[in-house]
Amino acid sequence: MANDRQTILLTGASGYIGGRLLERLAPTGRPVRCLTRQPALLRSQVGPDAEICGGDLLEPASLEPALEGVHTAVYLVHSMGAAGDFRAHDRRAASNFAAAARSAGVSQIVYLGGLGGEDGLSSHLASRHEVGRLLRSTGVPTVELRASIVIGPGSASFETVRAVVEQLPLILAPRAIETLAQPIAIDEVIDHLLDALELARPTDAIYEIGGADQVTYAELMREYARQRGLRRRVIGVPMGASRAWSVLLKMLIPRHGEVAAAMVDSLRNETIVTTPPTDAKFTPGRRGVPASIRRALASEDERFAELHWSQVLGEEPQLRWGGRAIGRRRVWSRAVRVARDPEQAFVPIQRIGGATGWYAAERFWRLRGLLDRLRGGVGLRRGRRDPTDLRVGDAVDFWRVEGLERGHLLRLAAEMKIPGRLWLQFEVESATDESLVRETTVFDPFGYAGVIYWYLLYPIHVRVFSRMLRGIEHAVSVDNYYAT
Repeated sequence: MANDRQTILLTGASGYIGGRLLERLAPTGRPVRCLTRQPALLRSQVGPDAEICGGDLLEPASLEPALEGVHTAVYLVHSMGAAGDFRAHDRRAASNFAAAARSAGVSQIVYLGGLGGEDGLSSHLASRHEVGRLLRSTGVPTVELRASIVIGPGSASFETVRAVVEQLPLILAPRAIETLAQPIAIDEVIDHLLDALELARPTDAIYEIGGADQVTYAELMREYARQRGLRRRVIGVPMGASRAWSVLLKMLIPRHGEVAAAMVDSLRNETIVTTPPTDAKFTPGRRGVPASIRRALASEDERFAELHWSQVLGEEPQLRWGGRAIGRRRVWSRAVRVARDPEQAFVPIQRIGGATGWYAAERFWRLRGLLDRLRGGVGLRRGRRDPTDLRVGDAVDFWRVEGLERGHLLRLAAEMKIPGRLWLQFEVESATDESLVRETTVFDPFGYAGVIYWYLLYPIHVRVFSRMLRGIEHAVSVDNYYAT
């Protein structure tokens, strides 16, 4: 096993895979140095224990200080989203890094590449394989892990599948979507990277890694649609449509559009494990596609549940029509200051719903409850278990208590019949001699119908929820309210 005090250099720490790997490395206490072109930006994203080193893979002179004293270097960068010839950029970056690693006496390089045979590869996959060869070219032992689609929120390939399925009622894709792939869950990728960092001695090898299932891209889309409760038809059209498909992806997912468009040509290449690794650490995982997607969606929910919107949004007023898009979710938030301490300011929030009501627009809530019952929902008839006390799991009319930190936070999950999932979150923070009360609605739309629902009712919801916040503000200011 590698010495746990030997320094690891991590490239790509600001990226999806690199960021997840850094999170897993942090609790181990191993010295980690992150190489980045923007040290100030990365410092705000990583913990205090990570060392940040400025440098550019295209500038050889900047790599020497970053690699000094490094035992293992992790290479997780690519140039697919950059302007110009990404293969030329990747070639130059890998050559510079390999030479610098050799000069610095690095013992091991760990690289995450892509699956696929050696013949007839797309530009994207051919570049991934070429980078692996260049990293090994100077003699530094290199473990190259080759993977197919990575399933996890934030992965370019997963976000591409998600955007297509969520936004297109009829998916007309290149016929190459019937090509086999072997998707792998993000946490299994990170497990394999950590295993590579723990090898007992420097190793020069290629390991093909994947999940338990081999599926076509079309099957992957259908499974995602099934888990999201969406009805989608996936139809293959001639490969000549690939160019149009690339343009469409740039429109659907601006953040990952360039990368997704570059990957379209790779659809024609099978990306499955053909040479199972001899090392048991890197054998295909036991988690199949359905479980991987389920876990990806659940982990995203967990991350959102941990967010405190007062910290994320500050006190700035919500000026953007339609709220803010954070991932696939839509967020609307507003805050007020009240002359009470947090414990007192939280009292009206804890009593919301049931006999107390919703502090504003009571006719709207009764109408909303009636419409929900007509659609087979629960309506407002459930009320509350107790007029003043709340517990996680309690029903509050057509909401359910999902999170509760007494005196500080209440998160309600809607159980009404709508084309998506809706949360209502209240937070109370101390602010000098006052308290900041923040009300936030978070909507996860189910496909295009959910997006239409959000924007169609947005003006009504803004009015209702704004009045509700003012009603809570008024309740907080009433002295005898706390005696009831």
